[in-house]
Amino acid sequence: MKRAGAFVEDRELDDIVALLPPLLQAVDRLGFVARHFDPPQFGELMAAVGEPDAALAAERPRLDAWPAAMAPVGTALATAADAALAAYAELRAAPDQEDGLAAVFRALRHGPRAQEALYPLARGLPPVGRFFLDPDRRDDADLVKRLAEAPESEVTGVIHGGGEPGARGAFSIYVPEYYDAALAWPVVFALHGGSGNGRAFLWSWVREARSRGAIVVAPTAVGRTWAIQGGDADTPNLHRILDLVRTHWSVDETRLLLGGMSDGGTFSYVSGLEPGSPFTHLAPTSAAFHPVMASYADRDRLQGLPIHITHGALDWMFDVGMAREAATALQAAGAAVTYLEIPDLAHTWPREANNPVLDWLGVA
Repeated sequence: MKRAGAFVEDRELDDIVALLPPLLQAVDRLGFVARHFDPPQFGELMAAVGEPDAALAAERPRLDAWPAAMAPVGTALATAADAALAAYAELRAAPDQEDGLAAVFRALRHGPRAQEALYPLARGLPPVGRFFLDPDRRDDADLVKRLAEAPESEVTGVIHGGGEPGARGAFSIYVPEYYDAALAWPVVFALHGGSGNGRAFLWSWVREARSRGAIVVAPTAVGRTWAIQGGDADTPNLHRILDLVRTHWSVDETRLLLGGMSDGGTFSYVSGLEPGSPFTHLAPTSAAFHPVMASYADRDRLQGLPIHITHGALDWMFDVGMAREAATALQAAGAAVTYLEIPDLAHTWPREANNPVLDWLGVA
């Protein structure tokens, strides 16, 4: 077997076979924790997750003796494994920290880091390639073949721009490997929550975009968080990024979605309701909303504007009543509102809502 310019000997192949299942399971379970996190239920959540890191920790030493020639693969696996192990250690320690809530969020940041390290192996290691597909499409032979036969390109896969990845005002993009410039591609702008960044939030969408065929753009706010109040440096930056995307890729001008989580969702209202917004669809999730936003919004902009609101009934930061009011006020003002309320969702990103949003956007 050959990968990254080096031949994989039987010993390294055995190591990969032993390491990948617990590694992928541990990373997947981190996603489960992130999706179901609710501060009052944290103990029960961790008990339900168990110790998927134990098997990973047992296999991790296999990578320590790998030859230098295998560094590209070994480093990626080690980085992902170490990120996952750090996440579980910090999650278990969080209840004893003075800032326990913030400690949980810090621990969960290791999940996207593990995914970012793993992704370059998706082409050469089939289990990793399947991991980065929607579970319902992992047995789609045509899709797997398209991905396998797609040529390597500098304009597909994960790309960072605008400065250091994750830096203020920078952005990260995912373009499906089977991108075809002869087609017009839907674009999802995914805005992170108040304490996040685009480099990490991109991974909230990669599986679905890779499975169904969409370009995902994950910018990082120019300031500490999105410009919800005061001067707005973020809207011009989003427009500049969109213009760059239009320059390098073929985009469907009828399917330009602006959405996000928490502060990012709120800002998708603030920016997306502006009369000059280029975005054709808005999809705020777990977002704050005041009815005055609808009353101040441009009447012409609102008429027929597709808005998909997702909110959790258990949201402890922005009460679900706020989302219900938003749906009512925006519908009354003329918007075409779709409202999705998730009974067991607290204030986290609901991965299971990605496919309904893409269905609504008209992505096959």
